[in-house]
Amino acid sequence: MSTQIFDSSKKGKKVLSFGEILLRICPDMDGQWLKENKLPFYVGGAELNVATALALWNVPSAYLSAVPDNSVTREIVEYLNVRNIDTTPMVYHGERLGLYYLPKGKDLKNAGVIYDRANSAYADLKVGQINWDEVFEDVAWFHFSAICPAINQNIADVCLEALKAASTRNITISLDLNYRAKLWKYGKEPIDILPELAKYCTLIMGNVWAANKMLGTALHPDLLPTEGYAKETLLQQATDTSKEILSLFPACKVVANTFRFDHGKGIRYYTAIYTNNELTVSEEYVSEEILDKVGSGDCFMGGLIYGFYNGLSAKETLNFATAAAYDKLYIASDATTSTVADIEKRII
Repeated sequence: MSTQIFDSSKKGKKVLSFGEILLRICPDMDGQWLKENKLPFYVGGAELNVATALALWNVPSAYLSAVPDNSVTREIVEYLNVRNIDTTPMVYHGERLGLYYLPKGKDLKNAGVIYDRANSAYADLKVGQINWDEVFEDVAWFHFSAICPAINQNIADVCLEALKAASTRNITISLDLNYRAKLWKYGKEPIDILPELAKYCTLIMGNVWAANKMLGTALHPDLLPTEGYAKETLLQQATDTSKEILSLFPACKVVANTFRFDHGKGIRYYTAIYTNNELTVSEEYVSEEILDKVGSGDCFMGGLIYGFYNGLSAKETLNFATAAAYDKLYIASDATTSTVADIEKRII
């Protein structure tokens, strides 16, 4: 049975990704960057990583963020334009671009990340500032992540404003349940904000622990995010969580879960999609060593959008998205640089 969450007659219209554009600064761990006066950086942000992947995979891709109007940000926007990302919706205001520091080899979900994004141009967006009629012109899909409403209440309100405007236009909406503990600092917990936003979403992606924390779904009391559980147990939890999400949020048609565990210096990785009362599970990818964990989940999200946008089946979509995410582990940047053909070679 095919999964129709995207109207094929809308193919050719844009996928709009909304989130904060960031510079990721990557010092090494031994202080060599100080001695050599070299500090690698990448242009990123979860939603931009999705937009970049889609543009590379020939899906019409647009991106909406907010940046100060200066020579540096104009160069960054031109960098995106060259990559075939439509930056027409960008808001130019405020004083600063958000940054974050992540030492090489560290994971965004752990203590290694240092955020420097308070009072950024994006964080200063307000309800009523963006003309959604203009922004959603020729847009068929809207993507955002749970990182956006983690920043402050104003951005949470802007997200809700966007979702209401998108849903009245029958735009497909996807949500990545990214949890960033260091960002939720304004007196609200994810569970206070995300359920209201999830009401509008067609596709929700994350993992069983994020869904529990952000949407309040039930979790087996002993099911902690460790490697100590059988795959069958985790997949049963994925089924139960997915069913609960679909019952809580009737607009949602597809729930996707990722399972990524450390494997020595490498990764053990598999994923699942639940739709049409059926759990589809990917092959398991195992790597002894990887290059960069950043952006793998964004690449998976991009792969899901790519598949459903192009009318692929749930299984074909999952195969592509999983291979894309695994492939990203070998690319030292925030967004993938692999083409559709490159990723198809990775599918097992």
